[in-house]
Amino acid sequence: MTKRKLSFIGLLIVVSLLGVMLTGCSSTATTDSKEIKIGGNFELTGGVANFGKQTMQGIQLAFKEANAAGGVLGKKLVLVTADNKSEPSEATNAITKLITQDKVVMVLGPIASSNVLATLQVGQDNKVPVLTATGTNSKITVDNGKVKPYAFRACFIDPFQGSVMANFATKTLKAKTAVIYIDSSSDYSKGLAESFEAQFVKNGGVIVAKEAFLQKDQDFKATLTKIKGMNADTIFIPAYYEEVGKISKQAREIGITTPLIGTDGFDDPKVVDIAGAEALNNTFFSNHYSAQDTDPRIQKFVAAYKAEYGQEPSALAALGYDSALMAIDAIKRANSADPVKLRDALEQTKNLQVVTGVITLDGDHNPIKSAVVIEMKDGKQVFKEKINP
Repeated sequence: MTKRKLSFIGLLIVVSLLGVMLTGCSSTATTDSKEIKIGGNFELTGGVANFGKQTMQGIQLAFKEANAAGGVLGKKLVLVTADNKSEPSEATNAITKLITQDKVVMVLGPIASSNVLATLQVGQDNKVPVLTATGTNSKITVDNGKVKPYAFRACFIDPFQGSVMANFATKTLKAKTAVIYIDSSSDYSKGLAESFEAQFVKNGGVIVAKEAFLQKDQDFKATLTKIKGMNADTIFIPAYYEEVGKISKQAREIGITTPLIGTDGFDDPKVVDIAGAEALNNTFFSNHYSAQDTDPRIQKFVAAYKAEYGQEPSALAALGYDSALMAIDAIKRANSADPVKLRDALEQTKNLQVVTGVITLDGDHNPIKSAVVIEMKDGKQVFKEKINP
C-alpha cells in the first residue's frame, strides 16, 4: 500500500473518530428542528393510574392549544410519554429512557411523591429539569436544607396542605380530638400526617391515636372498629382514592358517622364508585381548585377540557394543564429549548396566570398558592371554603 493511500485511510479514521466524539459530547436532550420534545413520566397503569391519565390529559390539552396557536418559538410541542406503572423503580426507568433515548428537554411528572423522589437524581445527573404537577412532599425540591436545582413543582406542598386541614378541623368542624389513619407505604401520606399533627396540636387539639395501613390493603374493618371506640371528633386520612373509597365505605358500614377529612388524594370520580355516594357524605378534603368556582379562567378551562375529553376536569387535570403552562412560559422566556436555560427560566417564574391561580416560585422552587376545601354531598363535590397561604 502506498504512503498516499495510508495517509488517506488515516484521515478517514480521524474524521470518523471525531464524529463519534462529537455525537457522544452532544446534549442528551436534543430535539428535531421543528419540534420541542418534553417528557411525560406518568402513572398510566397501577394504583394511581386515574391520576396519571388525568394529569397527562391536562398537559396534552395545553400543548394542543399552544400548537394550534403556532407552537412555541415556531416549533411544535411534542409530549413523549412513559408509563411508570405507579412504582418508584419504574419511575426511575421511565425518566432514564425519556432523557437518554427520547432526548427530551424537560420531564413533566410523575404524579405520586414517592415516584417523583425516585426520579430526581437522574434529572440532576443529566441536567434536565423535572417539573411535577402534583408531587406535594416537601423533600422533592428541598432536602437537608439544600434546594435541588433541577426539581420544580406546580402544586402547593404537604406542610401547607396538612395545615389547611388541621385549621379546617379545629376552626370549621370545631374538632378537639382526631385520629390519624395513614398509608405507611406512602411518602405523601406520611408527610401530610406530620404537618396535620403539628398544626392540630398547635391549635389545641389532641391526637388520640395514629393508625396505619398499606397501599392495596382491602379490609380495614378491624382497625376501623378500634378507631370507632376512640370517639374522636374527626378522622384524618391522607391517602389516595382507592384506599379512601374502601375506608369510607367500611367505616360507614360499621357505624362511624364522624367527619372523615383528607387531602387532594381524595379527588377522583372513582372514589364515589368505590365508596358509594352516601358513605362519602360528611367527608371533606383540601384541593388545588374547584371546578365549581365561577372564575372565568377556570370556567374556560373546564369547558375546553369537557369538549376535549367529555368529562369534568379534576384538580389533577388542572395541575397538569398548569405545569404545561409553566413549561411553555419557561421556553418562551429562555428563548431556547436548552435544558439548562429552561432550568434557569423555571426558577424565575413570576406572576404566571394559570388555572389554579397565579404562580410565583419561591426560593425553594415551590409555588405560593391558595387552597380550597371541598365537601362531598351525595357523590358530588361542593366548594366549601378557600384558604390563602
